[in-house]
Amino acid sequence: MLLIFSTWVFAYALGSIPFGVLFARTQNIDLRAHGSKNIGATNVARLIGKKAGALTLLGDMLKGWLGVAIVSLVSNDPFTVAGAGIMVFLGHLFSLFLKFKGGRGVATGLGVHLYIMPIQTLGAVAVFFFTLLVSKYISLSSIIASIALPIFGIFFDTPMFYKYMSLGIAILIVSKHYENICRIATGTEPRFLKK
Repeated sequence: MLLIFSTWVFAYALGSIPFGVLFARTQNIDLRAHGSKNIGATNVARLIGKKAGALTLLGDMLKGWLGVAIVSLVSNDPFTVAGAGIMVFLGHLFSLFLKFKGGRGVATGLGVHLYIMPIQTLGAVAVFFFTLLVSKYISLSSIIASIALPIFGIFFDTPMFYKYMSLGIAILIVSKHYENICRIATGTEPRFLKK
């Protein structure tokens, strides 16, 4: 049990690394005080540029992927790995380095799922890009894709704990997008792509 707890603490600490904030600091920008005030790739891309946004996306995805990949080397038990997935995701949402504040977790959740549910994740990525093509909203596309992931998990041979993890992450992503949902409803949410 101590070993499982230790791997989860490691995953949480890894998830806490705020790549967006670090990239923004190289330009003397406090990411949490500008734009959407979110620490994720979309806000970084809007404020600093697409290259920095892409690097933030990659960093946040990589920490999610590594969080479960490294833990799976210690134990391939689905309960342990799913727990690590939740913890690395929570690390991004409630970062140790940002006074337990953070981002919405989409890229980190994507990295987690790419490792443990790759086929299902590719399906959700397709849903994301289709929704983005139609709506031009990154936030709405992220919400719909996150909901699609646990649904895909039901239709594929997915361990039970991975399904629970995926559902938990989806619920948290949707809840973290509450303000975006309100802005979409009122037509004030900025579009990432122009129609």
